[in-house]
Amino acid sequence: MAPAALPPPAVSLRDAVALSGRFPLLAGVDLDVAVGETVLVEGPNGAGKTSLLRVCAGLVPLASGHLSILGLDPTRNRVGVRRRVGLLSHASHLYDDLTVRENVRFAVRAAGGDVARIDPALERWGLVGRLAKTSAGKLSAGQRRRVALAVLTARWPELWLLDEPHAGLDASARLLLDQAVRDAAASGVTVLIASHESGPVEDLAGRAVTVTGGRVTGQRTLAPTAATATSPIPAAPTSAVPPAGDPQAVGRVVGQDAPTPVKGPVAHVA
Repeated sequence: MAPAALPPPAVSLRDAVALSGRFPLLAGVDLDVAVGETVLVEGPNGAGKTSLLRVCAGLVPLASGHLSILGLDPTRNRVGVRRRVGLLSHASHLYDDLTVRENVRFAVRAAGGDVARIDPALERWGLVGRLAKTSAGKLSAGQRRRVALAVLTARWPELWLLDEPHAGLDASARLLLDQAVRDAAASGVTVLIASHESGPVEDLAGRAVTVTGGRVTGQRTLAPTAATATSPIPAAPTSAVPPAGDPQAVGRVVGQDAPTPVKGPVAHVA
């Protein structure tokens, strides 16, 4: 009997080049990430870490090379990729005139997710009571970051792309985030964490890859701290966070219009 075929990697890049005008964001990246693996992407500011995550989210196209996300070609199945990938970026991508709960509900419904997952996600991040009914425009930067994390954990996509995830969080929220990543890994989610300060997140990953000048220039094995996952939310395919500067993108992904803000544009908080 022939051995069972191995599943495709969650992320596969071969000689991947991405450009902004004539400036190379990625300059020939080769990288494979297995399904269920948690990988730290480390390197100095400007090395290409954020660009790598945005390419994996289907937000930046390749100029040349090959990219496969969860077995799909993002150029041919952009919607399919976005429904199964979640990007936590520097911006919060919230609608200022929607409440906290309305923002999370909209993101989940737009992705075709289960609305029953909303309340557990809000509770996980302490976004309950009066805070859940507060409009996003009145939130602090740290609270907005918690809402973005609530969106991610309510959606629970198959691939998490976390760009400097500890940024803007207090100590208690960082602990919650670390546990959420461990819960995700325990449920089979693939996680890429980009950080220029690898120390605080090293114990979450089993491997670290170094990005320098838009290339993967090295890797090392890590020994993550053992932790027991606590009631992980079951995974469900969803869409990615909309790109910065495009508040209608999430609606286009699933064929519906995003709500029209009542007071000014959507805020993006780094």
